[in-house]
Amino acid sequence: MKKLIILFALILSAVSFAAPPSNIQAVDLGLPSGTKWANMNVGAKKPADYGDYFAWGEVKPKKTYTEDNCQTCGRELDDIAGNAKYDAATANWGGKWKMPTIAQMRELKDKCTWVLIKLKNSKGVLVKVTGPNENSIFLPAAGDRDDSDLWGAGSFGFYWSSTPYENFSDGAYDLDFGSDGQHVSRRRYNGLSVRPVLE
Repeated sequence: MKKLIILFALILSAVSFAAPPSNIQAVDLGLPSGTKWANMNVGAKKPADYGDYFAWGEVKPKKTYTEDNCQTCGRELDDIAGNAKYDAATANWGGKWKMPTIAQMRELKDKCTWVLIKLKNSKGVLVKVTGPNENSIFLPAAGDRDDSDLWGAGSFGFYWSSTPYENFSDGAYDLDFGSDGQHVSRRRYNGLSVRPVLE
């Protein structure tokens, strides 16, 4: 019996993740789709925190982000939203939280007003994203991780979608922002931020 209890405890520790912060909010921005956006990144304790970095399709942060240790590079996958095996939002926060699809990211980009805000401390900048109903969220410019390096923190933001890139099994869609505008594609092995949504 004692061995069964120990085995059960080991199984639970292998599949459980840190509980999400109690101050998470699902913000209704008044978007046509009805999508609600979280007020902070996965791994953050408050809205201005960078949070954790994830390779696309992976649910835990790691020390290095390379093509060699990428678990989904070269794999043909459908959209991973809501699949706790691949979706960092669902795996870490549970419930109905998901990574946004590229359609939801494009809606956020096209239907909201984006304003860069410079912070007085060393965090650099974040973006205030205001929806049609005047509610808003903040997206920190958390940069991205390549190998063991953190690039662009304080100047650029990189946020994964749940949508793989067509005809390129090493790529997935993301939303980038910074001084040179917004883009929508990235190599899967890079460590990017994840901002969950509720539908």
